[in-house]
Amino acid sequence: MIRWVLVIFLAVIVFSSALPWLEKLGIGRLPGDVRFRLFGKTFSLPFASTILISTVVFLLARFL
Repeated sequence: MIRWVLVIFLAVIVFSSALPWLEKLGIGRLPGDVRFRLFGKTFSLPFASTILISTVVFLLARFL
């Protein structure tokens, strides 16, 4: 259980840093993604995008 929490946490960090490039593809603006402004900075937590990309990677790994 702790391993999955750590993997999801790391995926959120990676996708948050890659979000400007992924937004051009439409990822990062899904209904489950959270954005908020704090002290003039915009923070993004792409939960739905992380789940979507993880599912796609899982399915690719499963069928390859």
